[in-house]
Amino acid sequence: MSKDLNQCNFIGRLGRDPESRFMPSGGAVANFSIACGDDYRDKQTGQKVEQVNWISIVAFGRLAEVVGEYLRKGSKVYVSGKQVTRKWQDKATGADRYTTEIVANDLQMLDSRGAASGAGAEPTQGQAPAPAQAPAGQPAGQSGGFDNFDDDIPF
Repeated sequence: MSKDLNQCNFIGRLGRDPESRFMPSGGAVANFSIACGDDYRDKQTGQKVEQVNWISIVAFGRLAEVVGEYLRKGSKVYVSGKQVTRKWQDKATGADRYTTEIVANDLQMLDSRGAASGAGAEPTQGQAPAPAQAPAGQPAGQSGGFDNFDDDIPF
């Protein structure tokens, strides 16, 4: 049987600070969710409609430690990983419950705050190196004369 591709890529902003903890084995785990926006035109009214999707993400090991240390609510990130669905039982009712999430294997901080915070961190497996610093005299987040439009994004 051949393996099928299970690869998801997202760019979005954290909706709240990540929840970090350590497993009994000592390995780090971090859970967070990002908002990914999309828009379309309503066929009846012609109005632009904005739609926000929340993506649940979990990171393990050194990547989880980096998430807990450098990411905060509002951080803009690129996340790559695989989609998994876990089955668990509700303690109160005993009913089977399901959770679908992305298990991150790669993450890159995209906003200038994250890039500046992570610039001193050593690259690790599953973590892309931080973007290069802006040349002297040029504000961070601007290159080639283009304006930084991150503040205009509503999500």
